Amino acid sequence: MDVSALVEGLRSGDRRTVARMISLVEDASIETLGEVMRQIGGMTSHAYTIGVTGSPGVGKSTLTGALVSELRKRDRTVSVLAIDPTSHITGGALLGDRLRMQEHATDPGVFIRSMATRGHLGGLAWAAPHALRILDAAGVDTILVETVGVGQDEVEISAQADTTIVALAPGMGDSVQANKAGILEIADVYVVNKADREGAKQVVRDIQQMLELGAHGEWLPPVLMTTATDGTGVDEVLNAVDRHREYMDSSGEARRRRLARAAGEIREIVIGRMRAAIGTVKDSDLLAALAEQVVEHELDPYAAADKLLAEVDA
Repeated sequence: MDVSALVEGLRSGDRRTVARMISLVEDASIETLGEVMRQIGGMTSHAYTIGVTGSPGVGKSTLTGALVSELRKRDRTVSVLAIDPTSHITGGALLGDRLRMQEHATDPGVFIRSMATRGHLGGLAWAAPHALRILDAAGVDTILVETVGVGQDEVEISAQADTTIVALAPGMGDSVQANKAGILEIADVYVVNKADREGAKQVVRDIQQMLELGAHGEWLPPVLMTTATDGTGVDEVLNAVDRHREYMDSSGEARRRRLARAAGEIREIVIGRMRAAIGTVKDSDLLAALAEQVVEHELDPYAAADKLLAEVDA
């Protein structure tokens, strides 16, 4: 693909180009990814990213769709990146979130894209940070990221989102799971969805009690109730997100998070390059010889790794 031509299409906000570029970063080599990121570098850092995470069945997709509707009422353009799990058996993924958000499919102010995890843990796909940069460069106001919902490994979203919404629901043991999973540390806003069900107020009380016991900074995450199927309470959620954004900007936390995010991206790129380089020698005579020396106790694994890294660096 002609990356320069794609970047020009991206600059104009062409939806097909956005889709093609996300497909490109999902499958591209490290060299191609580097070229894409270099060319769009000056076009990013304008969109506000909201992460939506929580256990399966709490209604994340419905809540995300309701947030899109509320954002559009406020005349904000929106991109949705919905992460779907990859089957460990077939390697495929049911990219179902676009099906659940069909009401927005014809809205020119909304772009929806599903992305498979391809085995990556943490609730996001490996290519998600690159996709977020592309969506940012396309000029939208807000990016919504809906994570897989795998349970207790949902913390990666906090490194990519400006505001992280943790969705819970009554009758699912979510207050206990939130405590076990360390979600108290990543949530900026709590949303108890399906508030029309019995037990919703108890979940709110449980989370508030845990917040009182837990350590937090100047920002105390609000605990809100919604019924996303009919939009009840969704406007309050978005108001809370806006308040959190104001806090982030005034406190300097927004810049601290962006610096941490950039450091994480750099680290992942270095690790990716090292994996690619090591992959070229994984079947080599050198690796076989090092493995034999470790088995024969002539080298320990760390010394063998040093020798392999020295070969890669050379």
